[in-house]
Amino acid sequence: MAAAKTPPGATGTGGSKGVKGSSRLNGPGRLGGSLRAVGRALHFPVTGTARGIRKATHAHGAGESGLGKLIELHGVNGAGDVMITVALASTVFFSVPTDEARGRVALYLAITMAPFTLLAPVIGPLLDRVPHGRRAAMAGAMLARALLAIVLSGAVVSGGLELYPAALGVLVSSKAYGVVRSAVVPRLLPPGFSLVKANSRVTLGGLLATGVAAPIGAGLQQIGPRYPLYGAFVLFVAGTILSFTLPPKVDSAKGEDRALLAADEQHLHGPHKKPVKRPGLRTVGPAVTHALAANAAIRCLTGFLIFFLAFLLREHPISGQSAAVSLAIVGVSAGVGNALGTAVGAWLRSRAPEIIIVTVVACVAGAAITAAVFFGAILVAGLAAIAGFAQALAKLSLDALIQRDVPELVRTSAFARSETLLQMSWVLGGAVGIVVPLNGTAGLAVGAAIVGTGWLTTVRGLLGSARRGTTGRARVT
Repeated sequence: MAAAKTPPGATGTGGSKGVKGSSRLNGPGRLGGSLRAVGRALHFPVTGTARGIRKATHAHGAGESGLGKLIELHGVNGAGDVMITVALASTVFFSVPTDEARGRVALYLAITMAPFTLLAPVIGPLLDRVPHGRRAAMAGAMLARALLAIVLSGAVVSGGLELYPAALGVLVSSKAYGVVRSAVVPRLLPPGFSLVKANSRVTLGGLLATGVAAPIGAGLQQIGPRYPLYGAFVLFVAGTILSFTLPPKVDSAKGEDRALLAADEQHLHGPHKKPVKRPGLRTVGPAVTHALAANAAIRCLTGFLIFFLAFLLREHPISGQSAAVSLAIVGVSAGVGNALGTAVGAWLRSRAPEIIIVTVVACVAGAAITAAVFFGAILVAGLAAIAGFAQALAKLSLDALIQRDVPELVRTSAFARSETLLQMSWVLGGAVGIVVPLNGTAGLAVGAAIVGTGWLTTVRGLLGSARRGTTGRARVT
């Protein structure tokens, strides 16, 4: 019995020695623990924020499907673009006289429109024929902008002629990324996700990243004009790497074919042409083509407003504000409207996307007419906000129509081709904004005419499609 009691006694003695030993190490251990606590405190703002972002972007199955990685990539893309925008804003708009700046930007857009006019028929078919290069294409667009940011970092200081071709390359690369991204999203849908919800998440991720990067870029601009471009370089290099972390299924073209943007077989092939026998070559339907035309009108208006208001507010800033602050007010209004439209689109489970498009285009047309008749600072900011809201919500509704009406076989191709057309519309609107005289009422009347024409030419077809669809097709919710 005594022997049986010995182990507990021995254990107690050992425990006592252990406590004594730990007391000898108490001082160094406490110091080490304090250092680790300080290290954790210093790392927490970074690691905690990163974990929070990853948790938000990967929620509801987005992490498993790969959509979360695309959201993060799009955030990097938006942050890099806004860094370049901040660096170029003073160079393009404020460092030279207005007439000279308008001439330079007009030339810039003319050069931009030329490749887009040539590339528009090419980008969609290229994605159709080389679908296995989507990740490489996104990485290439990122890497091109990283290299061009370095070129621009020297040009913004020296004022060299390389500024404009480099800026052109940045814009073309950005638009090319947007086209490829639209083709990628359908491949990364989590189970139970609609395309509208997925696009809303991607767009909101980009908008939030832009909102965070804009003040950072402005702070770097105060250090020197080239520092935002250094920031853009770092971001785009990171984007190049992130592009290859997307799932391999992004490059898979299994089950896909090419789509043609035409409303019906007669319109597509003509009365004297033989019908296409290949079963995968299909039209997208009248609802999609009318919705695309309405979206093109809104995108044309936003391009118009960006360039027209940039020069108008430079010459006639908002009362009591500088030109830069006036532009910032309008830009923030447009950004808030776009974010709100995206949030509403994600929340609103519409059973008639055609009605949404008709409504928002009518609202932005009415806002443009009101701002033209009663021209004023508040109305201009309000128009920018409504245009941003309408663009986001109309685009999400177009996505819903493509998801609803276009067969899965050709859906990815339809997204790529429609996005190319919308990018061209934006460039065309910007070109119109450059040549219009700097008169607020007359200029906004032109903007109202642009969106009003788009509304009048599509309202009948969209309403007719909505009436037919309510009884003939299931809706995407």
